[in-house]
Amino acid sequence: MMKQLRRAMLVGIMALGVVACSGDGETDAAKAEGGDVEGEVLVFAAASLTDAFGDIKTAFEEDNPDAEVQLNFGGSSALREQILAGAPADVFASANESNMADVVDADEVAGEPQVFVTNELQIAVPAGNPGKVKGLDAFANDDLLIGLCAVEVPCGDFAREALEGVGVEPAIDTNEPDVRALLTKIGSDELDAGIVYVTDVTSAGDRVEGIDIPADDNVVAKYPIAQLAGAPNGDGAKSFKEFVLSDEGQQILTGYGFGTP
Repeated sequence: MMKQLRRAMLVGIMALGVVACSGDGETDAAKAEGGDVEGEVLVFAAASLTDAFGDIKTAFEEDNPDAEVQLNFGGSSALREQILAGAPADVFASANESNMADVVDADEVAGEPQVFVTNELQIAVPAGNPGKVKGLDAFANDDLLIGLCAVEVPCGDFAREALEGVGVEPAIDTNEPDVRALLTKIGSDELDAGIVYVTDVTSAGDRVEGIDIPADDNVVAKYPIAQLAGAPNGDGAKSFKEFVLSDEGQQILTGYGFGTP
């Protein structure tokens, strides 16, 4: 009788174990189907990524309903300084490789940065081109109001590289902290011309016109992305970076005019 009782108890314990394991499996499966990222994902991104990353945020949150992406846009050099000063961030997406290299050198990056898109420069003028700008030579004209991004901001460094390549000393009236600030002044007729990215001219719609820079005189910008070593949300950082590099993320980016790596 005692043996039968012990056998019955053992069978009952085993049955409970099977049910418990089955429950855990169902929970994991349900979690995977609903996305496995939770909490805030803090993304520091170059200003030229504003529109594209807005759509990427939406798509990522749809895949991960328990996650919330917080986007902080600015000039890549300013974002670099914020990261090096200890600002909490999970992901850094820079508009050039040199600012990312500074963050890598400071041991603030987990793993290796990856280039995820490219971009090219374009001359931007207000609608109707009141200054009659035709090319890079116009940037030496003191009679025009000329703007560039500031030195160390990628769009500013690339613009100066392009101008130096054709022997033009620009008559600069303003140096803006990021490409969107420059684009805003051009679109509101405060400037006759500036040098921004192709993607920014596209995003500005009818307010701005673009004048192509010949391929031999242009500069190709490479954008790297990295998970940060001190990421408050390491899983979220890894997943967001992977999403940007995925086919879906790349499709969103190319839809805004970015080139593939």
